[in-house]
Amino acid sequence: MKIEVKVIPGAKINQIQEGFDGNIKIWVTQIAEDGKANRKVIEMLAKHFKTSKSNVTIIRGQKERRKLIEVIK
Repeated sequence: MKIEVKVIPGAKINQIQEGFDGNIKIWVTQIAEDGKANRKVIEMLAKHFKTSKSNVTIIRGQKERRKLIEVIK
């Protein structure tokens, strides 16, 4: 499945919020430097969807807050 997410790096807590409209926001404590925030996003989504980290891929938006992510269950 492909999902669009908005990532907020440098937050106080790690959190995923799904909206009623299907939008997903992810707050991560890591800063957006050297892929640290992206790695945390992948880890959090893998846990959220109960799959391994290798099944979560950022397709578009490596260096942007809005990302298109593919999750294989």
